[in-house]
Formats: sequence, structure tokens, C-alpha cells
Amino acid sequence: MTDEGKANSYQADGNHYTLPYAAEWYGIIYNKKIVNDYASKDYAVIDSADDIKDWDTFKAVVEDMQAHKDDLGIEGAMATPGLESSDLYRFASHMTRIPLFYEYKDNNTTFMPEIKGTYVDNYKALFDLEMNNCPTSRTLLTSKTYEDVTAEFSLGEVAFYPNGVWAYTQVKDNEVADKDLGMLPYFMGIPGEEKYGPAGIYDASWAVNKNASEKDKQATFDFIEWLFSSDEGKKVMSQDMGFAVPSTAYGDKDQPDNPLTAAARKYETNGVPMVRSFSTLDAWGADVQDALVEYVNQTGKWDAVADAYTNGWAKEWKTFEDTNGVLPEATTLNGDEQ
Repeated sequence: MTDEGKANSYQADGNHYTLPYAAEWYGIIYNKKIVNDYASKDYAVIDSADDIKDWDTFKAVVEDMQAHKDDLGIEGAMATPGLESSDLYRFASHMTRIPLFYEYKDNNTTFMPEIKGTYVDNYKALFDLEMNNCPTSRTLLTSKTYEDVTAEFSLGEVAFYPNGVWAYTQVKDNEVADKDLGMLPYFMGIPGEEKYGPAGIYDASWAVNKNASEKDKQATFDFIEWLFSSDEGKKVMSQDMGFAVPSTAYGDKDQPDNPLTAAARKYETNGVPMVRSFSTLDAWGADVQDALVEYVNQTGKWDAVADAYTNGWAKEWKTFEDTNGVLPEATTLNGDEQ
């Protein structure tokens, strides 16, 4: 396994119990053609897309692009933050993990049953930026589906789209060429975030049932070894199924044909650490998303989102502990993440 693969294996008591087999990443996908077209304008605040290296620059670019959207021939700088159920995962699950990672990092841990919500206002800053610089009015955000907002980006109507490498299947063969697909980290204005790349997800993992027969266990191990080491197995994983496998046996030629995956992996190959996506509870995310919908509809305030994020976190993990009798084991972060 790669170091990232090892770090994202389920661990307890110093042992590893799962084998991650698919690495995925999410960040702020962008259309290089639109951004570089903007950068060529006299009014632009950057000279090229490569100048977007921190929150302040990203925010300035988004707001300036929105102000000049008619001249640029776009509908908005950012894709609509759709809050219809099919699109809510981007905000209730993935985006919530960014401030969580940095709070864990501050405490050099991989789990806390209680959090302070140190960076929840940074989450608000990015969400507000999306809401105020997209093609859709605030009153219609809850009606916009995943398909709707993905189409905005794939048809070249917006420059930026926070999402993951999996979006490529909907983006390809439309109005954005593969060579024009790039990915930025989730910039929110959190101190030190410019040192990190996009967020990595390693949720897809294998484990072997210790109560299975010895024959079945051995057959499983043999099959996994074949997938990880043989040319045919690697083709099945990387090309047929499109997985970026976190194994050192997989070289550059053994990667999926996905330009977003290539853009994300480039950070790692350049030595830039990825944001870790730590486990969250579905009930917690549901409470955050409900408060977020109220905030967007102006029937609730941001304080309710922050409360769902912080106090809701402690409540849901307490319920988990009462139900299951255990909590995730907390370990220290490794390497550059300490």
C-alpha cells in the first residue's frame, strides 16, 4: 500500500484490519479555458490559473469573474450549490470534512468525540461565495439537483465546481475538453490550507471474515493478490472499473483514464499532502444539512448550522457510543499531518 492507503486503513490496537482499494479525491474542479480566458483580460486579478494558490486569490477571482460574467460569456463564476437531496452530500458530507480535518490536525488526532467547530465559519465563507456567485437565485437553491449543477459546469456555463473525481463521467463528452479540467483544494481561508491538496477518500475497502473457512480465506487472499499485482488484475481495477488503487504496484500506466484523477494525483506526486477525510455519522450530516437549508431559505440563521456542526457532533457520537459500546480509536496523525 501507499502511505496514504496505509493511513486510511481501519486501525485498532496498532493493527490494520482493512485494505483500501480505491482512492478518490474531491476539491474545486475548474475549467482552465474559462479561467485563462479571464486571466487574459485587462481587469483580471491573476495572470493565469496557476496563480490561484490560496483563499484570498480564489475569492477575488470568483467575485471578479462574476462581476464580468457577461463579458466572459458565462452564467456565473461557480456552479450552483444545489440543496435538493441528490446534491446535498457535497455540503453535508464532503465539505463538512474539510474544517473537521484541520481541527483534528490542530489536536494531532484522528478522532474527537467533541469538537469546537473552530473552522465552521470558514465553511460558511466558501458556501456564501458559492451562493452569491452562481447562476441561481438563493430562493431556488433547494430545487437544484446534482444533475442540474453538474450540467452548468459540463456545458461550460461556470468556471468552478466543488466536487470529486467521480463527476468526470457526467462531465466528459460535453463542452469541457479533458485538457481543460483542473482541480484546486477546498480553499476556505483556514490557516495553512495552502500547504495541502484536495481531500482524499478511501472509504472503499476490503476486509476478510475471520470466521470463513481456511479454503475461502486463502482463495480471497489469492484473488486480492491477483488484482493488486498481475497485469490483467491491474487492468481490471484501473481501466475496467476506473479505480485509482493506493498500491505501490500501480504505476503511472496503471491509473484510470480520468483527467480529474490525474490532476489530484499530481499534488501527491509533487509531495503535497492531501486533506484526510475522516469518518462522520449520517445523522450528524443530516442535521447539518437541515440547518443549512433553513439558512438558505432565510427561515433560520447560521448559528443553527454551527450548533448542528458542533453540538450535533457530540450528541450523535454519544448516541453511537451508547448503542455500540465503543467509539473510533483515536491515534496521532502521521508525517506532514502532525
